[in-house]
Amino acid sequence: MAEGLRERKKRQTRQYISDVATALFVERGFESVTVAEVADAANVSVNTVYNYFPAKEDLFLDRAKGVTDLLSRWVRGRRAGESAAEAVLRELREEAESVSPRIGLMDGYADFMRVIQDSPALRSRMWAIGQETLADLEQTLREETGARDDDLTPRLMAGQISWLHSTVIAVIGERMLAGGRPSEVSREALVLLDEMEELLSPRVLTYAVRSAERSRAV
Repeated sequence: MAEGLRERKKRQTRQYISDVATALFVERGFESVTVAEVADAANVSVNTVYNYFPAKEDLFLDRAKGVTDLLSRWVRGRRAGESAAEAVLRELREEAESVSPRIGLMDGYADFMRVIQDSPALRSRMWAIGQETLADLEQTLREETGARDDDLTPRLMAGQISWLHSTVIAVIGERMLAGGRPSEVSREALVLLDEMEELLSPRVLTYAVRSAERSRAV
């Protein structure tokens, strides 16, 4: 379905406000900038800002909604004969090999990470996003495997699989903060992924393998 003019204008306004806010946060720090100052710089009202962003943290972490179901989307899209963990490992390797900005492999990412590092509120929100991602993945694994409600296996597996993603993202952030170049950090990430895969048990690596029949149905 094509995006209408009204929806496009709303999306563009939302992105513009977020871009203005991000520039201010990078320049002065998250805690030092008020929502009123963001509104003034974006030439909109404070109410308009809150209409698009319920909380100040959302101005900076404006793509959080697309992150919380990322692992679930990767798992649901796994290939025939591929397990849930293997799918996430493959996706992360593809992101690292392509030096993708989606995992922080881009110039300027250190500035982004520095804002988070210096803000207790943003660090708290990042933790909350991680918990939402974990819960979403657990539910997906339950649906994909048909596990009973009292079966803790999906929760345990979700923890192992989300560890892959969160650790790689954290290490990339640390390396970029330390002055690493995207191309160099991408190679480090690939080595790290190999090491992490070796640490996973066979049970984790063979959990929720997609059958050929189901893959054709999807």
